[in-house]
Amino acid sequence: MIEDNAADGDTAIGASSAIQRVFEALSSQPRRKILAYLAHSSLTAGEIAARFDMSKPSISQHLSILETAGLIARERQGQFIRYSLVQNNLVNTLNGFVQDVCPVSRPIKRESKNLASGKVDPRPVK
Repeated sequence: MIEDNAADGDTAIGASSAIQRVFEALSSQPRRKILAYLAHSSLTAGEIAARFDMSKPSISQHLSILETAGLIARERQGQFIRYSLVQNNLVNTLNGFVQDVCPVSRPIKRESKNLASGKVDPRPVK
C-alpha cells in the first residue's frame, strides 16, 4: 500500500512537471506565434525563423522548449527538419481556440491556413 501511494506521488509530480513545461512554453509570445504558424502546416526551422526578427539560435531554443513541452514534433525530411503541432494534445486544441479570438494570432493562423492550401509563398516577403 505504501508503494502504491509513492507511485501515485511520483505520477502527480510527473504530471505537475509536465504542466509546468507547458505553461512555460506558452508564457512566451514568440512561442505562441510559432504555434499559430504551425496551426495548419508544418514548417522548417528556416521558414519559421524567416517570420521573426531574432537569431536562428533563439528560434531553435523556442522550438526546443515547445518540443520538450510536447506541443510540437519534428520530423527529418532529407536535409531539413520539419516542425508540426502535436495534434492530439489538449493544450494545442485550447491554444487553437484562443488563436481564433486573439487579434495577434488570428492573422498568423490565417497565413498558416493559406500556406497549407498552397495560396502563399512559404517565404515571407521582406
